[in-house]
Amino acid sequence: MAKATIPDALKADLPQTKWGKVLATTPVVMTVIATLLAGLSSGEMIRAQYDRSLAAQQQSKAGDQWGYFQAKRLRAALQRNTLDLLRGTASVHPLDAKTLALSVNGMPAQAVLATASGQQALDSLTHGTLPSAGPEPVLAAPISAVLAAVDAGQWDAEIAALLKSVKKADLAGALSAAAAHVRAFDATLKPVTSAIDALEKDLTHLPSNVMDSANPLTRDFIAARLGYAAQRYDLESRQNQVIAQLLELQVRQSNTSAERHHARSGFFFYGMLAAQLAVIISTLSMAVQKRNALWAIAAAAGVFAFAFAVYVYLFV
Repeated sequence: MAKATIPDALKADLPQTKWGKVLATTPVVMTVIATLLAGLSSGEMIRAQYDRSLAAQQQSKAGDQWGYFQAKRLRAALQRNTLDLLRGTASVHPLDAKTLALSVNGMPAQAVLATASGQQALDSLTHGTLPSAGPEPVLAAPISAVLAAVDAGQWDAEIAALLKSVKKADLAGALSAAAAHVRAFDATLKPVTSAIDALEKDLTHLPSNVMDSANPLTRDFIAARLGYAAQRYDLESRQNQVIAQLLELQVRQSNTSAERHHARSGFFFYGMLAAQLAVIISTLSMAVQKRNALWAIAAAAGVFAFAFAVYVYLFV
């Protein structure tokens, strides 16, 4: 079998040294780097779009909570206005527990007063206190600092700087704890409100000379119920406000993350352009037989593209 030989003309074009072989592989290496940077740029853009979409969803949830907050604040204001009108047009005194207990004559109401929730309802009406669902969740110091900055009306740049110290997991945990506290409060308040409704229903069946608009017991019960409702709506509105504020912080975090990924995508794109420029230069150098100088430029562009990509990935 005849041995294959390379023509002398082709041998002249082949790199004879290790450095020449390295330079000959420059177009391939730069093509790989350009492809890698293109993938990183596309991935960062996808992450930016995801964070923008997530921020929109979180903003919608925050809007719902602000709606609940406004509705409950309005209800509390209406209860207080009605209570002020009642006090301004008639003599109202604190509700007496013994008088109320002796006045209810229906079996359902008597059964209610014999329960723990009935006693809580009686205590809430006579003393103007709400049942407790336990201590409210304590926010971490970084979260409290950001909320204070928002309440103080600081600039977005200052709030963003403070928000960097807040971890997403901590913010999600605070939001979960706040929502759990709201559910616990609702569960605690539900039987008490039902007991108050049962007492009111029993009082409406009293004889007309007892359940009369001019009767002190009627006025006192109505005033106590209005005060209880106003306190309840005030507390619930504050709970909704906390949840809405935490959701707003999540929106800010998602938007900040989206901007960061968008910027990284642009930087990776510029690095890809530099790598593609290296491919073009190295290819031209092969064509014009001026490999050393042009390949050096190509290699420098490739090293710059790679180093720039590493810098963006680690620090930007």
